[in-house]
Amino acid sequence: MRSIRLKELAALLAARLIGDPDALICGVNTLDEASSNDLSFLSNSRYIEAMKKSQAGAICVDHQTTHIAGKNYLICDNPSASFQKAIEWLLLLDHSKSAFQGIHPTAVIHPSAKIAPNVSIGPYAVVDQDTEIGEGSHIGPHVCIGHGCKIGKDCIFHPHSVIRERSILGNRVILQPGAVIGSCGFGYIQDKLGQHIKLEQLGIVVLEDDVEIGANTTIDRSRFKETIIRKGSKIDNLCQIAHNVEIGENNVIAAQTGIAGSAKTGKYVMLGGQVGIVGHVELENQVMVATRGGVSKSLKTGKYRGAPAIPIAEYNRHEVHLRKIEEYVERIKALETIVQTPNELS
Repeated sequence: MRSIRLKELAALLAARLIGDPDALICGVNTLDEASSNDLSFLSNSRYIEAMKKSQAGAICVDHQTTHIAGKNYLICDNPSASFQKAIEWLLLLDHSKSAFQGIHPTAVIHPSAKIAPNVSIGPYAVVDQDTEIGEGSHIGPHVCIGHGCKIGKDCIFHPHSVIRERSILGNRVILQPGAVIGSCGFGYIQDKLGQHIKLEQLGIVVLEDDVEIGANTTIDRSRFKETIIRKGSKIDNLCQIAHNVEIGENNVIAAQTGIAGSAKTGKYVMLGGQVGIVGHVELENQVMVATRGGVSKSLKTGKYRGAPAIPIAEYNRHEVHLRKIEEYVERIKALETIVQTPNELS
């Protein structure tokens, strides 16, 4: 890990420094565990008290945060982003760096494949025929790339990721370990005996620029057209994207979410963990679905929660009523008793 004086770190992050410019920063840590040589950050007001008590050598904060006398601060537009930049500098973080530079001798590359300059291909990786890999891309150990794929520039494929035949990936695409791009869509028809006959999935998967796919996430190729993940979208670990789905630009999809065939999302959609979406529905731009939401119909722009997913304000009202269910039951019982008791005056 590197070390850096605070005045130099402020220049690196384009941040305004408050405090000792010669303080030495050698590491990063959380507010409650940071030492006098660690950098930390505050991006959520819930941690104000932790910031006040923190022993951090410096703290990245926004322009609105009140400063505590005697502490060092780096004033940033986006504390989390600035902290991330500092992490990468201090830890010498570079995903493309490996002890295995260039093309490893154990990699199996078909003669017809076109490999651009400055591409690294790790041990036991496989690149099939007619595949193209753009300049500066890093193919990790045991990665398997099928025939006829087109891979853009500066992509990073971590170990054991799989790109099936004819998939198209843009620039700066990241695949975490075990991601599978272009697996078969789940399609069958039944014969007269009720047996399931496989429908061959002959379409492709397209990942546009700056897409990241999490570990062990699967994206199925379509039956005859395209499954598309638009530019800038980020998909977490253990997600399932079915055939012919279209994910819009700059979506964020959390772990264990499943999206059924031919569903479509707009731009800037956010899906919490374990969200389920049925097939053939459409989510408009800026839809947000909270954790474990169940989407059974198309949704207009807004925030949703529950299964089936409903507007979050309506969901919250329901939750208030459900918390009082025992009280309501007792009141109903009391009212039934009154109704059923004979009138003594009759």
